[in-house]
Parts: sequence; structure tokens; C-alpha cells
Amino acid sequence: MSAEEKQNSQTYQGSNSIEHPENEKDVSEYIRRFYKSGISLELIGSGSKRKIGKPLQCEKILNLSKLSGIIEYLPTELYIKVRACTPINQIEEELKKNKQQLVFEPIDFGYLFLGKSDYGTAAGHVACNISGPRRFKVGSVRDHVIGFRGVNGKGEIIKSGGNVVKNVTGYDLCKLICGSYGTLAALTEITFKVLPSPNESETLVVLNLNLDSAADLLAKALSSSNDVSGAVFLPNEPQSNDYVANVEEIFSLNDLKHASSYTAIRIEGPKNSVDERIQNIISELNVKNNDNSILKTYQSEIFWKKVKNLEIFSSAKNNVARIVLPPSYCTQLLHHLEPSKFRYYVDWGGALIWLEICELTEKIFEDIRKKVVQCGGHISMIKLSDYLPYVEEVFTVNKNLYNISQNIKKSFDPKKILNPGKMYTGI
Repeated sequence: MSAEEKQNSQTYQGSNSIEHPENEKDVSEYIRRFYKSGISLELIGSGSKRKIGKPLQCEKILNLSKLSGIIEYLPTELYIKVRACTPINQIEEELKKNKQQLVFEPIDFGYLFLGKSDYGTAAGHVACNISGPRRFKVGSVRDHVIGFRGVNGKGEIIKSGGNVVKNVTGYDLCKLICGSYGTLAALTEITFKVLPSPNESETLVVLNLNLDSAADLLAKALSSSNDVSGAVFLPNEPQSNDYVANVEEIFSLNDLKHASSYTAIRIEGPKNSVDERIQNIISELNVKNNDNSILKTYQSEIFWKKVKNLEIFSSAKNNVARIVLPPSYCTQLLHHLEPSKFRYYVDWGGALIWLEICELTEKIFEDIRKKVVQCGGHISMIKLSDYLPYVEEVFTVNKNLYNISQNIKKSFDPKKILNPGKMYTGI
């Protein structure tokens, strides 16, 4: 590749294009300087989620990785305050010492993009607002961020929330920052709400169900009084060389029988309660005579860790989409898409579909997006293969919400210098 071609590449980084601020004051000074000059900035931490959203071609890169470390952790007050680029696995290891956790179950996207673990940073998870299997019970990332500090597109230091769970100000900027993909502010500090880890976790796995039977079973489980915290359907893998068949290998657990499909329901809490609720749900779902497995705590935790970390896509070179929709439309959408042509699994009891697409053209993508919108949902292209030439918008665009997003962007970043176009064209 010639020097000119490198400079025109979307991933080109000149020797003077990357800045490494060491603290919040540095971040403010850099952004204020670039705001005055109208220089566009790409914000990155560890880069673990850099490929989500549109590829950027900015004049400068602001690498915030030096803003790392735990500032304050008070287990009895149920919060932890960290610098923005503190590794998530460092936070989780600290919480484990007091049997606490981030209950939104941070996803390790390293398996999807690199084929190995790369959890990323606190800021990356807040910026994307993508949560794990417990989402339908405990809420998303944004429901567990109780405070932050950051720098807006004018170089002004902003803050919201604090160290308490209750917010009485009426202005909850945390909700705006979460899921903004770095288009509103450069985060410098984040305060998370933390909660106790469950004593026990057991998973009922019903084997060899088809899509419709599994969806019906998950719906009944979620509407029961057994306080389900995980509900996933892993279907039979497509018989095609375009997809890597690896479910049997990934979910190779001593107490899990091999099957064409897995419908898994998780129960968490005190041991006696978990044992009782597992038996209740077996009885209520009438699956006592079905071919099933029960995973105790150790194997249950391994199973759900692999589910949340998208490990079945760890060898995928194809496009991967994330579809969120009302659970009642899940089977309708999948039948329309002809699931035998795709690789997918269903999470959140039917409200989330992870979809691997081998041959994705603009026409196919628009057809999928149109059907998703008709079902009251939205689609995000999380991973785009290198051979896909162009997708106009990788996130679902709603005209009214787009206009609102534009106004919010103007308030935080009037010159649109922070991650411009990362989410939507013009934002």
C-alpha cells in the first residue's frame, strides 16, 4: 500500500494523530483546542468495541487508556467509582472479593472480533449499553450507572449523579450518555451500582425443542413466579459450510447431554430456594418426561458466561446483527427470515436475537430491517465482514428519534467533532 493510500484509509493513523491525555484536565484541554479548530476526534479506550458502528476517519484520535484505576469502592454502600478506562475484568475481580457483581453481565466482545477474550473498559460498556442475559430482569447498563464525569464537545467538564442510587434531580444525564457511542462526551469517571452475587445458580436445559416449542416454553417460564434470570434458545446449527458448527464443542459440559437444540432457563438465589424453584418450574412447564439436563452452580455459570460472550460466533467471519423486539414477534420474524439460512440464537426469553448472516447485501439488510421495524423492534449491525462494501446505516433510524438525537448532539457537541457519524449520518 502506497503512502497516499495509507493516508486515505479509514484506519490510517499518522505519527502525530494520536493523543494520550493522562487525566481529566488534559482531556478537557485537548477537546477545547480541537473544538476551536474544528478538528474531528475519534475517542478510544482499549479499542475492544471499535468495530461496532460505522468506521471513522477522523483527523485525531484521543486515546483515553491512561484514565484507568479504581477511585473508590464501598461495598456496604453498594457502589464503585472508577476512571473511565478501567478494565472491566479488574472491576469484577475487585467486586468478587466481597461477593458482589455488576448484575448487567458485561459482554466480552473479544470472542466475536478476535476469537479470544478482550473485555474492554468501563467506558466502552457504558458507551455501547449492551447487556447480558439478565437484562430482562435487572435492566440494562444504563440502569446501573449512577454517576459520571466527562468532557463534552466544547471541552467543558460535565458531571451527573453521584454515589447514591436514588436520583432526585430530575436531570439524569447518565441515561443519555449510555448508548451514545462516544458521540456526546469523553467519559473520565463512572460510578456503578453493584449488588450481591447469588449464592447458587442452577439451569434447567430442555433438549431437542424446535423454535416454536422453545419460544412457548420460555414465555411460560418468564410469566411464572419462579424469578427466572436467564432464558435462552440455542437452535440446531445450519447445515452449511458458510457457518462454523461449534455449539457441541463450546457447550461441552459434564452434565449437559448433546442435543440438536438447547432451551435453557436459569434460576439464582439461596440454595434451598433455587432447588425448590427448579422443581417448581419443571412441574409447571410439564417437562419432567422430556429429555433435559440440570446444571448446578459451577457448570451453570460456565454455560451462561459462554452465552453472554457470544462464543458461538468466536470463529465467525460473517456479519453479525443484534435484533431487539417484543418477544411475541420473535418466532414470526425468524420464520419470515427462514432460519435455516442463518445462524442465530434467541436470548431474553425471545426479546433478543443474535443473527449471523453469511451473504449480506444492501437489499437483504433492508429487507431484514424493514421486517424488524414492522415487528416493533430495531436492528444493529454489530459486526460487518470486510467484504461488505457499504451499509448506509448500521443502526435502525427512526425519523422522530433521529431529530431528537440531533438536538441532543448540538447541545453536547455543537461542531460534531466527537466520533462524528459513528451512530448515524450527521450525528
